[in-house]
Amino acid sequence: MVSDTSNEDTTTDEDEVERDADLEEAELEAPAEPTPIEPERAGISADHRNIMGGTAQNVLGVVVFALATAVAQVLMARSLDRGVFGVVTEARLFAYIAASATRFGMDVACVRLVAILIGRGEQGRVRRLVNRALGIAAAISVGFGAVAFLIAGWLAGLFTPLPDAGRAAFQAAAVGIPLGALAFTYLGATRGFKIMRFTLYGQWAAQPVTWVLFMLAAWTIGYSAGLTTLAYSLSWGAAMLIGLYGWKKLTRGLGTSDEGVGVPEEHTGALLRFGAFRAPAALFSHLIFFTDLYVLNYLWSRQGVAGALVSDAYGATIQVAQSLFLFLTSVSLTFSPFVADLHHRQETERLNGLYKTVTRWALAATIPIMLVLAVVPEEVLRVFGKRYAVGAVPLRILIVGMIVPVMVGTVGFILIMVGRTGWDLLVYVAGFGIDVVVAAVLARPESLGMRGAAIAQACTLSFSAVVRLVLVHRFVHIWPFNRQYLRLVVPTVAAAVTVAGVHAVLPAQKWLVNLAGSAVAGTVVYGLLVLAIGLTPTERRTLAGLVKRFTGRAGAASR
Repeated sequence: MVSDTSNEDTTTDEDEVERDADLEEAELEAPAEPTPIEPERAGISADHRNIMGGTAQNVLGVVVFALATAVAQVLMARSLDRGVFGVVTEARLFAYIAASATRFGMDVACVRLVAILIGRGEQGRVRRLVNRALGIAAAISVGFGAVAFLIAGWLAGLFTPLPDAGRAAFQAAAVGIPLGALAFTYLGATRGFKIMRFTLYGQWAAQPVTWVLFMLAAWTIGYSAGLTTLAYSLSWGAAMLIGLYGWKKLTRGLGTSDEGVGVPEEHTGALLRFGAFRAPAALFSHLIFFTDLYVLNYLWSRQGVAGALVSDAYGATIQVAQSLFLFLTSVSLTFSPFVADLHHRQETERLNGLYKTVTRWALAATIPIMLVLAVVPEEVLRVFGKRYAVGAVPLRILIVGMIVPVMVGTVGFILIMVGRTGWDLLVYVAGFGIDVVVAAVLARPESLGMRGAAIAQACTLSFSAVVRLVLVHRFVHIWPFNRQYLRLVVPTVAAAVTVAGVHAVLPAQKWLVNLAGSAVAGTVVYGLLVLAIGLTPTERRTLAGLVKRFTGRAGAASR
């Protein structure tokens, strides 16, 4: 069975344990002609298992990512001089956003087109496709990184209150731009096979963990913004190497051929046209989460130390709030190749059922995080240091806006996977305009400051999510909501009461104990109730089957 993706004599028992068996049988062994549509109940059940299995891997990765990133943030907040943490945050975000734009959409192009070609049984075409995509991403990201390195001083003066420290930070950030672009492109290609483990290893685990390790090593030389940012950039090199390894492993034995008719979008000209829409959309997709931060920093850049403190506090606050997107992102990465494949086969009813299910899963997993951030925001922010607790009110405002995208699900990824990148770009442009205008008015020192920036972000994300939901319904004819969402009401209310009650009982002066006790108690109550009444019977059976299979595989691996 493995021979479709690798040579029979090179496949080991370890490979079999590592590989997702359902995925290979259902997807990698596809015949030259598309398989007949299975009965709805069986088809959706198989998709549920594959998506839940991939999501489980991503959730594990999300936990590792969240913990390692939190360690990095806390270390920087407590170790760097005042204002330097904000400089590193801005330079790091610049590198991440620039890598997103300069990979020119080749990561999602690989996800979409590899999934379609595999679904058509034309595996031999994927290597040339991905090689073209890698060439495009490399040429653009390396060129942009070189320019960014040369103008680092100008960037530092524009975006940071500490231009001397900022220059070295932006130079270090420029190094990470091509590394990040190529890492995402390789990992996107592996996800086209509907295999998530290399994204787990590279994006979720290796990148944040090596960031911490590289940062600690760099600090033996000095606690500068440049060295700290360089550690972040080099961590994307580790992720890139894992992506490269995963791609080589998955395509070993596939060969390179022009078998079948292929799809028009796989050729260089079509990839460039796709990237012409997706590259600016990717830029806005990350920029839109931090535009209000950049506007706030600009408006407060002449306030000296006070401006630097506001920059630090809001930078930490907005990153904490974005933890709400961790599970949505995880589900989106798993769900995307299924969207491309099923939409290409015109299996709308099947896609609609999956969309409803995965959206509810993402919301269900996010609710405990939302409750902790909403009930005990001061304690959450004090992890970074006492002075960061001033972001409590902005954090609550951000939660209101960020829960809306979680509720409507992976609408942005759906538009991309069905080829509606132009509409996706238009939504980003409109959202970017809203963020800039509202933040420019409300985030001024004489106005609402951090609270105004948070209002701008909340308005932007809510608007973008609702408009994309309407577009998905219009073009793809799918909708995320059904009565099964009501199953989450009782667990949510019970967990909210638990978090608030434990928070009120535990001593306020022991803030870390209060935070841990409130979070653990609320999560336990919520988890037990979700297992009892929050899952459908089909989901319980699917979950039980996955647990049994993974337990059996773990036992086989230990032998």
